[in-house]
Amino acid sequence: MSANIPITDRDVLLVVDVQNDFCPTGMLPVQRGDEVVPVVNRHAELFRHVVLTQDWHPPSHHSFASVHAGQNPFETITAAYGPQILWPDHCVQETPGAEFHEGLAVPHAQLVLRKGFRHEVDSYSAFYENDHKTPTGLAGYLRERGFTRVFVVGLAFDFCVRFTAEDARRTGFDVVVIEEGCRSIDMEGSIADTRASFGALDVRLVDAL
Repeated sequence: MSANIPITDRDVLLVVDVQNDFCPTGMLPVQRGDEVVPVVNRHAELFRHVVLTQDWHPPSHHSFASVHAGQNPFETITAAYGPQILWPDHCVQETPGAEFHEGLAVPHAQLVLRKGFRHEVDSYSAFYENDHKTPTGLAGYLRERGFTRVFVVGLAFDFCVRFTAEDARRTGFDVVVIEEGCRSIDMEGSIADTRASFGALDVRLVDAL
């Protein structure tokens, strides 16, 4: 069911990490991740203001299991900033996997925000690194532009979309997550945890616009 939410010039759509490595043939595939592409394109047409985020890891990033002897993908280590899931090498800078899905068509996007480029810290959120202290600058950009409400779509619902939506809300924005435009990884109850967190923070979940 579509939500009847009027879109204004104070609204912005954040399109999170719709990149090749998060689609079915990529290095860290989100199941049916490519299905979000036409949904994102359709919703982006409703907004004058759109921001794209792009995972942009250097080779041998600290979050890659391949750089930790004896560790495997999806195991968890303790990093300087807390627990860190180890991932397959993905979205490495200047590789095809880091590119946006070829079907993504948002020519009026006004900003591409790259995240995860600091070697020693991962970045799920578009607002803060995983240390929850280092800002990406997005909050300031959005405030300077006068935006008050953030709509979020992309990959994956229970990781980068979740952390982006949570941080947007904690930073003072009204937040709406459009579920039709997301797909999940679903690790150890992560979908249920995401929904519970959104409820606690007053992040609104809608099927579609």
